[in-house]
Amino acid sequence: MNEKKKFNVTFWIVIGLAAGIIVGLIMPAWLYTPLSVVATIYMSALKMMIYPLVFCSLVIGIVGIGNIAKTGKIGLHAFLWYTGTTAFASGLGLILPKLLHLGENASITATATEVEAATFGGLLDTLTSIIPSNPVTSFAEGNMLQVLAFAVIIGLACLSLKEKAQPVADLCQAINDISILVVSKVMLCTPVGVFCCIATVMFTNGTTTMIQLAQVMIALYVCYALYAILVYGGMVKVFGKCSPAKFFKNVAPAALNAFGTCSSSATIPISMRCATEELEVPEEIASLTLPLGATINMDAVSILMSFMITFFASACGVPMTTGTMLTILACNVLLSIGTPGVPGGAIAAFAALAPIAGLPVNTILGVYISVNTLADMGATCVNVLGDLACTAVLKQTLRKVTGK
Repeated sequence: MNEKKKFNVTFWIVIGLAAGIIVGLIMPAWLYTPLSVVATIYMSALKMMIYPLVFCSLVIGIVGIGNIAKTGKIGLHAFLWYTGTTAFASGLGLILPKLLHLGENASITATATEVEAATFGGLLDTLTSIIPSNPVTSFAEGNMLQVLAFAVIIGLACLSLKEKAQPVADLCQAINDISILVVSKVMLCTPVGVFCCIATVMFTNGTTTMIQLAQVMIALYVCYALYAILVYGGMVKVFGKCSPAKFFKNVAPAALNAFGTCSSSATIPISMRCATEELEVPEEIASLTLPLGATINMDAVSILMSFMITFFASACGVPMTTGTMLTILACNVLLSIGTPGVPGGAIAAFAALAPIAGLPVNTILGVYISVNTLADMGATCVNVLGDLACTAVLKQTLRKVTGK
């Protein structure tokens, strides 16, 4: 009965996705506002528990490991997995468009669109600001890296103090349980929430945008699918000792929610459930790898960035030398650490990468933003799959570390 119920939730999420696409293309303008209100409420309800859940689960996860060395080892393994796959993804995104000759017949002309690119400091600014001077501000502003850093500090302090810090650990456990309960109730509304999110996205972009860059979008999504199946499927089979088909079935709710919401951060609660309940990953591993992955695992965003940089270079007649491609690859990996896991987070990364590649930002940024959401939906879905694949792999590779 329980398995059947979970399968039905996934089924209705798919129905919500399909219905949202159809309705978004044909709905009248007056319907946009009510659907947008519902989508906003759903996203707010899901985001409401993100930071309490992430902070408390990370603290109790560190305390549950019971050893500072073990905590560092899990974090290091996850970081190496994420950065390694991101580098591979970035390289794939650079090579595939050139093989398919995408953009060679396109002509991008300057537009009158005025766009203020988001400020993006890169790796150095990220490192210098990772320790929060005011943790309350970090929670209020939604600075995930600072929240993670603060949680790690508190968790390690609890480990050092042991019994003296048990009341804090118990409080975090209680808040974590409350957060999971709230998330489980919000999950019942996921099909409706995803329907509204997708419908408004499709209505805003319309068929014109779809037709203009259809070739690029199709190639991009084929690349997403191949990467997820071959890389993540291969990871969980070889290193995670799990059937790829079973893995993708078990994590479908998180992947589909990520596709509909374009937010890997907002999907953390659902990913946590999939990891601990479906994949049977120990909570001390999932509570570290999933929040970390939502922050620094940007495999599909790296594919997207490389893909679009290569496309626009061809369309604008800007040569992409081997040196330029290697520079883009390296910068892509570094920038991924600071790219926020929220809708539109990739725009900042693209605005930072384009001038590095010698592209005319004022000419292409408006065009990129017009398709960003459509591209970002698939990228977010793949990123979440990567978070869960890494988590499943570390369940096996760190079995001796966790003792489970």
